[in-house]
Amino acid sequence: MTSQPYSFDPETEDPRAFRSALGKFMTGVTVITCDSGTGPIGITANSFASLSLDPPLVLWAPAKSSQRYPFYMAAEHFAIHVMGAEQAEISNGFARDGNAFDLLDWEISGQGVPLISGCLSRFECTRTARHDGGDHSIIIGRVTRVTTRPGKPLTFFAGKYGAIQKPS
Repeated sequence: MTSQPYSFDPETEDPRAFRSALGKFMTGVTVITCDSGTGPIGITANSFASLSLDPPLVLWAPAKSSQRYPFYMAAEHFAIHVMGAEQAEISNGFARDGNAFDLLDWEISGQGVPLISGCLSRFECTRTARHDGGDHSIIIGRVTRVTTRPGKPLTFFAGKYGAIQKPS
């Protein structure tokens, strides 16, 4: 892309241009976990958003092309872990492999959901709805428990990790 504005129709342009434009929006980084029926599973996602305070609802959107997609669509309970700035390795582990629990401190919740310790925030959820979202699905969860700590978030912008810096 040049320094000049570039407008295009995302349905006819190279999909990479649309993805690059979406990458201009900085997001936080999460790892979503659930029970797969044969053990814990996790996936790195930046499609997390708050939805409602009353009732406490959040959403995220797994890609239909992911091999882990069926497990999340079937899960009644899941947890969303907001990664701290120092947790890029955890994010990378679950981006590559759904079973990247080996080097982590984690436990199983009363609902059978794997809970990663030490995250910036963790939202334990019960699924309330699923919706079609093109090449993704939208999963809405009611938050039943929150665990949080102080710290800086791991961010993702233009295909790279980062962290928010205090203004000087």
